[in-house]
Amino acid sequence: MSDSPILLAAGGTGGHLFPAEALAHALAARGAPVELVTDDRALRYGASFPARAMHVIPAGTPRGGSLIAKAQAVARLAIGTAQAVALLRHVKPAAVIGFGGYPTVPPLLAASFLRIPTVLHEANGVMGKANRFLASHVDRIAAGMPTLAVPAALQSKVVVTGNPVRPNVLDAAKTPYPSFDDGIFRLLVVGGSQGARVMADVVPAAVAALPDALRAKIAVVQQARPEDIARVEAIYAGAKVAAEIAPFFADFPARVAAAHYVVARAGASTVSELAVIGRPAMLVPLPHALDQDQAANAAFLEQAGGAETVRQSDFTPEFLTLRLCDLVNAPAQLSARAEAAKSVGVADAADRLADLILDVARTGAAKRS
Repeated sequence: MSDSPILLAAGGTGGHLFPAEALAHALAARGAPVELVTDDRALRYGASFPARAMHVIPAGTPRGGSLIAKAQAVARLAIGTAQAVALLRHVKPAAVIGFGGYPTVPPLLAASFLRIPTVLHEANGVMGKANRFLASHVDRIAAGMPTLAVPAALQSKVVVTGNPVRPNVLDAAKTPYPSFDDGIFRLLVVGGSQGARVMADVVPAAVAALPDALRAKIAVVQQARPEDIARVEAIYAGAKVAAEIAPFFADFPARVAAAHYVVARAGASTVSELAVIGRPAMLVPLPHALDQDQAANAAFLEQAGGAETVRQSDFTPEFLTLRLCDLVNAPAQLSARAEAAKSVGVADAADRLADLILDVARTGAAKRS
């Protein structure tokens, strides 16, 4: 393998960085050097990112719909793209792969301008705005979900790879669905890497309203925003429910593996990890997304029989209390749903994506020689 790196471009949220991290591990196993270009948000997640270098480039993220805001975004994009051109000329990557989010736009535009081979990975069932903008500029589009829809003119670029999951997810996937031998129903509640207030508003109240006999059987692990932790803990304590609350779980895959049931948003990484590990879930898609990507992600797992999708407007404490009453005493049903979820998990997605990006890099090198 040459010393020219594969340059990974990802927005600074867990949903973008986690699949990029998984690919980085797969590339490292093949002896391919990796560098990462992102924004400053990634510093929260990127301390252990397996890259030999990390580069931060500004992106033209739109903030507001005014003409001034749009002009500022275009200016940031132009500056970021110019910086990315300089970076790529210095780094000389064999290929560039983007994982979504506006921070991927400058490096992929720069790569297209410099005729460096490119791949765009779309994790969701619906292509995001930044990726839609970039799709016509790249050589290949890697689809995280087989249901990804793209315009007919771009169909020939699409390769279904699945969504790469990190090594700790693959380790967690080795854990069988937990038994109910101790009589405890283990509930995991998450809202994505950024947390979700609706989970704090609904789930503790729903659990507290359960009949005493059922409430005594439940143990909760819940992700909550820092400002919500005190009130969430107080509700569980008042209901005498064993609960562990934190803003972020570094060992999230192990928490999924230990759970009998998961209540979560429907980000692509969450859905993919639930499928690979094989755990049943109630998914509450983010309701205000313009492209409804989380709804498409949830539908994929629901159609497989591994999840139930609930609109946020229907996700009330009263609704969840009734559903938990059914689920707590239904181990056979939950186990079957766990198997259904696992049946659509793509455990080798990182290897598939690594094969694709290296093939694109080799093809590009052959054309230049």
